[in-house]
Amino acid sequence: MQTAGLSTQDDATAGPQPDAAPYHASQAAAGRAAPPHLPLPDVPAQAAMDGNFIARNQIVERYLAGRLPLKGAQDFERYCRQHPELLDEISLTERVHAALRLLEAGGLTPPWETQPKRWWEKLPTLIAAAALALLLAIALLVTASRLSSREHTIASLEHKLSDRALDPAVSTRSVPITPSRVGEPAQSQAAIGGGTTEMAELKIDMSWTQYAIYRVIIDRVDQGRVGTIYNAIRDSSGVLHLGLNSSALGPGDYLLSIQGLTWRGDPVPIAWTRITVAH
Repeated sequence: MQTAGLSTQDDATAGPQPDAAPYHASQAAAGRAAPPHLPLPDVPAQAAMDGNFIARNQIVERYLAGRLPLKGAQDFERYCRQHPELLDEISLTERVHAALRLLEAGGLTPPWETQPKRWWEKLPTLIAAAALALLLAIALLVTASRLSSREHTIASLEHKLSDRALDPAVSTRSVPITPSRVGEPAQSQAAIGGGTTEMAELKIDMSWTQYAIYRVIIDRVDQGRVGTIYNAIRDSSGVLHLGLNSSALGPGDYLLSIQGLTWRGDPVPIAWTRITVAH
């Protein structure tokens, strides 16, 4: 009976016990002290969320580590809304401050701060790149237009030249020429044609150069290329002979660029002359 009386007295002294013990920071610390390598117990699916349940199942640690299932995380958040004093008991503010100090020590930007933009992401750089791209596009369009116009002009001249009928030469005339050695001459050095069609034999003095084989390029001044004469050979006197029917070329000035060919066949510009064709 004495034993029973003691039991009764203990029960009376103890009084009614609450269903759930309050959650204290010491319990959270005890939960954090668990070895990290031990697997955490699964959260009971139907258990009620209370302070004792949170401490026993290390809900705080698992929530912060992102290892709670979606239902458990929602229940824990709902419990924190209903019992905000829990945030003080688990020292959440101190944990957040410690995490911020770690970010600062590691040189990382807090998640709520805007990351600094790299130089190529800044607005002035993007504007300059867009302006440069626009200028390049305009330059490309202008160049393409000029090339297209030039190709059209050359094709038109070639077509006219191919369709042009040659008139028979009624006379032959020798035209001696001393070419320029320093660049294109500004004035014509000879004139062929005129009232009647003639076969003009251009005798270009090349005795001063060491080259024996030449390439002659014929361009109509300010218009385009007419033709090219390959592997022309000077005679024993050093004179390069070129025969032209005056009706083969339209009226105007023509530039003859003379290139000497090396033993490898590489052209070297060495002389220039300019003639006028009249009809």
